[in-house]
Amino acid sequence: MNFKSLIRDVPNFPKEGVIFKDITLLLQNPSALKQTANALFHLLEGRKIDKVVGMESRGFIFGPILAEKLNAGFVPVRKPGKLPSTTISETYDLEYGTDTLEIHIDGIKKGDRVLIHDDVLATGGTASAACKLIEKLGGVIVQCNFLLELTFLEGNSKISTYPVKSLIKY
Repeated sequence: MNFKSLIRDVPNFPKEGVIFKDITLLLQNPSALKQTANALFHLLEGRKIDKVVGMESRGFIFGPILAEKLNAGFVPVRKPGKLPSTTISETYDLEYGTDTLEIHIDGIKKGDRVLIHDDVLATGGTASAACKLIEKLGGVIVQCNFLLELTFLEGNSKISTYPVKSLIKY
């Protein structure tokens, strides 16, 4: 399947000069949705995973699907104030500002083998922050998976100490 044909560019979103990669056309297509989930699963090459961590909000789409396929738990990482129990946080840089992520302190146990999943690897700030949160809680990052990667932003360099796989590269 040509996954790129189902991703549209939205210029100047969320701010001037940014070209947003919109995956909603892919998500609306039942066959593409299933094939995408299977292709993301195959990027794992049989790795043992205890928890899948997905970042708000588009990491919540394929993250739980991958967790189910892996017989693993799913742990959401969210913006500040969105999780109801005790959290730890990490602030990071975006291509267009700064942001903060939080995770429940009981979401990852020491020694948990963790897959980090998000829709896009851009500058690497979000993924790097998630990696730091996982490691603060004692988790072991097995791999970072992305639906798509914007290679020209070199976000891979911020998480280069981990295996990184992307289904689609721009």
